[in-house]
Amino acid sequence: MISTLPVRGWRLAGLMLLAGALAALSLPPVHALFLLPVGLMILYRVSEDARSWKQAAWCGFLFGMGFHTVGLYWLTNAILTRVHEFWWVVPFASPGVALLIAPFICVPAILCRVVRPGWRRVLMFAGSWTVMDMGRVFMFSGFPWNPLGSDLELPGFAGDVMIQPASVLGVDGLSLALVLGSLALFRGRRAAVAVLAVSVLWIAAGTWRLSSATPLNITNPRAVLVQGNVPEAEVISHADAVGNFRRYLSLTAQGAQKAFAEGGRPPVVIWPESGFPGLLDEDTLARQMIARAADGAPALVGSDRESGKDWFNSLIAVAPDGSIAAIYDKSRLVPFGEYQPWILPFNVLPGVLTPGPGLKTWDLPGMGRVGPMVCYEIIFSGSVTARNDRPDWLVTISNDAWYGNSAGPRQHLATGRMRAVEEGLPVVFANNTGISAIYDATGHETARLGWGRADVLVSDIPSPLPPTFFSRFGRATPLALSILCMVLALVPTQRKKRDWDLGVYKG
Repeated sequence: MISTLPVRGWRLAGLMLLAGALAALSLPPVHALFLLPVGLMILYRVSEDARSWKQAAWCGFLFGMGFHTVGLYWLTNAILTRVHEFWWVVPFASPGVALLIAPFICVPAILCRVVRPGWRRVLMFAGSWTVMDMGRVFMFSGFPWNPLGSDLELPGFAGDVMIQPASVLGVDGLSLALVLGSLALFRGRRAAVAVLAVSVLWIAAGTWRLSSATPLNITNPRAVLVQGNVPEAEVISHADAVGNFRRYLSLTAQGAQKAFAEGGRPPVVIWPESGFPGLLDEDTLARQMIARAADGAPALVGSDRESGKDWFNSLIAVAPDGSIAAIYDKSRLVPFGEYQPWILPFNVLPGVLTPGPGLKTWDLPGMGRVGPMVCYEIIFSGSVTARNDRPDWLVTISNDAWYGNSAGPRQHLATGRMRAVEEGLPVVFANNTGISAIYDATGHETARLGWGRADVLVSDIPSPLPPTFFSRFGRATPLALSILCMVLALVPTQRKKRDWDLGVYKG
């Protein structure tokens, strides 16, 4: 018989919200990893002991509300930048987004009940959790923020080691491993020993890859990352557009002078998203001023762009003579930030952007083969390089001033680190208020410019590694492993009469 839960009603609801909130503390930048097994086990046991599949689904939903509300608390800061207009949205920012994605956690809470107790349920829970988490890319324009695999992106060398298997499994494969390991810890001494043994092998594999990775014989340019630290209120209002432009020009001149004085690799200047306070493709004089400040180096500059009735969030490559060498229009837009999904019957956005045609690889003088991206696009595992046109380095420009000095910019930065490991490519992350950083092709941080500083960072862009297993096969690998877990959970090992009640096995 199915046992009854020790708590019910509001106590049960509070327990599930708390379990989800505790599990969220395992995410960057807190990395309280020991809380993840506790939170997941509470959800798993409550789902097992629920009186019906509906109660299990409700518990999964509440866990998701706690997890995503805490993990995405920083979304409230974006509303505060325009609080005079949208003050009424403040209490609903992170809970509202959590409300949309929490139902994905209902599925593992239900499906683990349709198989016999024991390892089958663990496999079903872990496999279905990962499949549903991967499915978040199909929600609106996609919202795969904070997969559990990012928990392993610990600071420094420890994190470098732990995330190396992403070169094969991707971040979703890391999520699958974490869920399996978290639940196995509570299945007795032998299972705990097995988790320890796998962890040792995991660390050994990561250490081996770090020590044996041999970069390709490709020399990328030197990055001059310009971080203007312009407050978001000024970005929106253009209150001091001229002054902010001059600040960026001054920092550019400082960085270019330093890069040329040091010699070595040719530099490329990189401004962040919203770096130029206007329409750069229509402003020849501004491009010439940027070119002069860059002292002959090409520049990548974030700017809005208008074409007919369409508005784009763009990255514009400015040649040394001030002409436009290339334009990339952001193709993955932020739901509720850059476009409004159909789910809201009223308008909360001052304007709606148009998505670009898709990812590109530029091969430009002084830059080499670079894959340009704008902000949100870096979070999509397996979708950061143009198909069949692999670049030698990736650049993503961003403006995380929206989210203040919170977990948001740090979680965003962590996605760039994970993409570097998955693709075997160095990632350059340029941000208006920080954090700006450069990761080599193993996800090791080689340079950083902290939050809230107006400064310039000059550092070489590391060479790429050969294509990784994940870069060849993408998310098919973690998806196949997750489905395999679910299939194994359904395969019977002995004949036994089963009693099914609304799809729930009574064991």
